[in-house]
Amino acid sequence: MALPGSKSLTNRYLVLAALANGPSRLRRPLRSRDTMLMAAALRSVGASVTDLPGNDRDGDDPGCDDWLITPASLTGSTSVDCGLAGTVMRFLPPVAALADGPVNFFGDARAGRRPMAPVIDALRALGARINDDGRGTLPFTVEGSGRMPGGPVTVDASGSSQFISGLLLAGARYDQGITVHHRGNPVPSEPHIQMTVEVLRDAGVVVDDSEANTWRVEPSEVQCLDVEVEPDLSNAAAFLAAAVVTGGTVQVPGWPQHTTQAGDAIRDILDAMGADVLFERSGLTVTGSDQISGLDVDLHDAGELTPVVVAIAALADSPSLIRGIGHLRGHETDRLVALSTEINALGGSVEATSDSLRITPKPLRGGLFHTYDDHRMAMAGAVLGLRVPGVVIENVETTDKTLPGFVTRWTRLLDNDHGGQRRG
Repeated sequence: MALPGSKSLTNRYLVLAALANGPSRLRRPLRSRDTMLMAAALRSVGASVTDLPGNDRDGDDPGCDDWLITPASLTGSTSVDCGLAGTVMRFLPPVAALADGPVNFFGDARAGRRPMAPVIDALRALGARINDDGRGTLPFTVEGSGRMPGGPVTVDASGSSQFISGLLLAGARYDQGITVHHRGNPVPSEPHIQMTVEVLRDAGVVVDDSEANTWRVEPSEVQCLDVEVEPDLSNAAAFLAAAVVTGGTVQVPGWPQHTTQAGDAIRDILDAMGADVLFERSGLTVTGSDQISGLDVDLHDAGELTPVVVAIAALADSPSLIRGIGHLRGHETDRLVALSTEINALGGSVEATSDSLRITPKPLRGGLFHTYDDHRMAMAGAVLGLRVPGVVIENVETTDKTLPGFVTRWTRLLDNDHGGQRRG
């Protein structure tokens, strides 16, 4: 099951390419709602993002063209539609502060529930003017002045690592660079910050991350890029889960030998749950067994895997505890409430605490599985539906946020001889 590129990497590369000193080429980028929103946002502030013929190695990858990004002077007097994309609403305001006029940020109805105050407060401390009417959420306007002084700033990023990544991505273009200090509870999904650091270094930016909870970006030019985007390992989780819950086999080709993607943690998780996990240069192969074991796991650094892991755990033979995931209450929806509500409505037993989910497997029945416009919820429902007859997923098209064509790929997987057979 070949998968398109990583959303997290695609959007980071897009931002850096728009700030670079020349044209950049992204090969095999993800084309999903989130990345198309990012491309549109960069066009709105003056960059050019155009298609180049790519190489669809797999013959089934929609929108397989590469992207050519040509930077230009950043312009204001424009608007940015963030949709529900955390990377857009948190990565673009630090860029908009460099534009020569106001940039208005807005999004979907649920977007206003996602916290933005740490980014807004940090940019104000660094010299930006932002009008948010005191809400600390979308919508708001960044009054770009054409430059940013930069310098040191302290941020409470305990709600999202994106607060730090967004500042770092634009920091090299600030007059003094930027030094970001985190103060608060541990940063969730910290591998995503390491991803940001590595992407910056790929573009020739000097980053010092030697001190705990402190990241220093030197002021410098951003070098243009020519990179191929890794497949999205978090999106792979649902397809690998299909092997676990059906006792079948699924292979994801091109799984990177070395990666900063937090989704790589799925290998160890599925192994702990009783699957046979084979990692070779050709890719990652997962084969399910007759038993699914519950587990006790901290997903603080890989929270995006939680919905799929909880779905598997609800079908396991023993209880599970998923810890360190309180930050998921501020995602597209409150994922702790959403997962417990929807699985319990099917007859399951999922107890939510402030930062964990305790799953006690029970026989499940069919019913409507609400997604709350959350792509990860839709994927969790799809996994449950492999073992529970009559599960109907509401608005499965919300998966277009990070994986367009999910339904087609899912159907093809189940029709493939290598997709395994359902148990029970």
